[in-house]
Amino acid sequence: MPWNPEIYNKFKNIRYQPFYDLADFIQPVSGMKAIDLGCGTGEQTAILADKFKEADFLGVDSSAEMLEQSKSLETDSLHFRKATTEETLASGEKWDLIFSNAALQWSNDHKTLFAELIKLVNPKGQFAVQMPVQPENKLNVILAELVDEEPFQSYLNGYKRDSPVLSIDEYAQILFDGGLEELQIQQKVYPIIANDHETLYNFISGSALIPYIERLEGEQKALFIKTYKERIAKHFPKLPAIYSFKRLLLYGRKV
Repeated sequence: MPWNPEIYNKFKNIRYQPFYDLADFIQPVSGMKAIDLGCGTGEQTAILADKFKEADFLGVDSSAEMLEQSKSLETDSLHFRKATTEETLASGEKWDLIFSNAALQWSNDHKTLFAELIKLVNPKGQFAVQMPVQPENKLNVILAELVDEEPFQSYLNGYKRDSPVLSIDEYAQILFDGGLEELQIQQKVYPIIANDHETLYNFISGSALIPYIERLEGEQKALFIKTYKERIAKHFPKLPAIYSFKRLLLYGRKV
């Protein structure tokens, strides 16, 4: 899936606040071996490495376009690697901190994934994950409804990416069953104030919209974008609009 760092970073300030909130849960440990899953351009991993100076960080991402920007950030204690979360999981390598900000929503089967990731956390190690609550966020709901309709269902050959994000109760159970303590499990709204509908479209165009847009071309793509923008305008009739963007923050320390 081709990511465009320029589009994604248009909303850098909005995307960074939940990262800082998640990072605040982490307790500094000398010699901590840490991994950032879905590190993107590596800017946030570099912030973590600077915040926790006695840790060794590895940033992992599957996007060559994103990682291209990480090369200049490498230090003796900060490195990057191109790999998927699933490939990292399959390696069996263990960590003192597994961190992931707004990335694991792209991986499937969270019941299995989260349980297996927690197994890779060393004793006394930490697990910190943030994700958008896709099944509840309005722009995602509008998008999910649209791709089920004709002619777009045919244009996409029936493709639809159902969100793997579970309920807050289910994540609480998975973290508890994995032996994590000092749990911090929160759903928080990070409001986006948009002066126009184009702002809302641009926000999702850099993330959840990508797998649909890349499957369309020409007039089909143009109609899909036009119709989606019309639906956004319909659901947000008042401007400026407030988009109550919900995110899950999950943290625990292993026994």
